[in-house]
Amino acid sequence: MKLKIYVILWFTLMVSAAKAQIIITTPYEFSVGVSGGTTFSSVSFSPKVEQTMLMGTTFGVTGRMTMGEYVGLQLEINYAQQGWNEFFEITEEPENAGTDYKYARHLDYLQIPFYTHIQFGGKKVKGFINAGPQFGYLISESTDENLGAQPAMVSAQHNMPVEKKFEWGISGGAGIEIRTGIGYFLLEGRYFYSFGDIYSTKVKDNFSKASSQAITAKISYLKPF
Repeated sequence: MKLKIYVILWFTLMVSAAKAQIIITTPYEFSVGVSGGTTFSSVSFSPKVEQTMLMGTTFGVTGRMTMGEYVGLQLEINYAQQGWNEFFEITEEPENAGTDYKYARHLDYLQIPFYTHIQFGGKKVKGFINAGPQFGYLISESTDENLGAQPAMVSAQHNMPVEKKFEWGISGGAGIEIRTGIGYFLLEGRYFYSFGDIYSTKVKDNFSKASSQAITAKISYLKPF
């Protein structure tokens, strides 16, 4: 809990500093554009659920305002596929030999990250760092599994729809931006960690923790104004 409070305070200070920069720094530059990429996600369960990363897609729109050479604010609205993909040990039972069990839960989110944007480098090629809070809402979920014929393989989470559709956490990443006469092209890697849980985590519940995390690789195009 203390870590969460420190992180929230840090981001609050970052946003406040950026707002102060708006007042004292010119010129301003506004950029808008689109982005798309790939997500690799999982859910941190306690008790632990063995997993591999679930691959999905993401796309959305971006608005950015930079003040001077180094600092800016960036707001996005994105659709993102997240969830978890469970890992099953190969069974040694003769009647199940060769069975490839699978269970994946696909969670489709509408997400809004709000970043402090820091950039550096030359006029044509820049490096940048984005960091800030991210909020999301689950708009749909689905499963891909073949456990129906094996009740012994079914665990609690397999029959539990998401109970908490709102997510919030921190997101950040870094990348490179190439500026051309027709606009800016960005390649970026990000990490998101949710402070909330997708299930109730009270003492009487199945899990004491069920928080999402995701790695994203994306390409963006921005048009400056």
